[in-house]
Amino acid sequence: MRGWQQLGSTGQRSGYTVMEAADPWSVLTEAGWSVEFTTVQGGPPPEDGFDQAPMPLVPAFRADEGVQHKLEHAPKPEDVDPDSFDLVFYVGGHGAMWDFPRNADLERIGARVYENGGIVAAVCHGPAVFVNLRLSDGTPLVAGKNMTGFSNLEERTIHRETIVPFLLQTTLEGLGAHYSSAGFMEPHVVSDDRLVTGQNPVSALGVARAAVSHYENPR
Repeated sequence: MRGWQQLGSTGQRSGYTVMEAADPWSVLTEAGWSVEFTTVQGGPPPEDGFDQAPMPLVPAFRADEGVQHKLEHAPKPEDVDPDSFDLVFYVGGHGAMWDFPRNADLERIGARVYENGGIVAAVCHGPAVFVNLRLSDGTPLVAGKNMTGFSNLEERTIHRETIVPFLLQTTLEGLGAHYSSAGFMEPHVVSDDRLVTGQNPVSALGVARAAVSHYENPR
């Protein structure tokens, strides 16, 4: 998959944005949750850095031996049992724009967790998973939901609107989502029932906190 390692046909590196995993990991582990990882091809995922904001939690994430072991041995989505989880968190990075919409097992996990009464969370480009994610009745999970994700303004500001395979905001709106956003790289979190989404990398911390707040006790 092109998005797994490179940004479309540009030859530039792509992957997941580390702070979008590090920030939720910190919140969840502090709250007593057990955090597991899955990657689209199994094993350690390539990184899509983000250098426009402070990343205070990234060093601890990188230094944690347990995290690194789990990433090294991360299962593919097809090997994940969604019935074992109360929360699924889709981390962004531009790689998600190519890889998430064509991964039926990532969609299966989200649909099952949601229909089991769990929380589905996503940040930045992570909501790309919702493009083809349908519930058991065939409706898009995001239809009629208040949500956010990486905005058209942000994509255009960083000059990638003609590189990505689609504009995330426009596509989510086309699925019937009630999309909202803040300014360029400003934190913005939207929680609607058990769907929690964040606009950009600096929203990851808020998404995790909002997701955890749905539960009185850690699962």
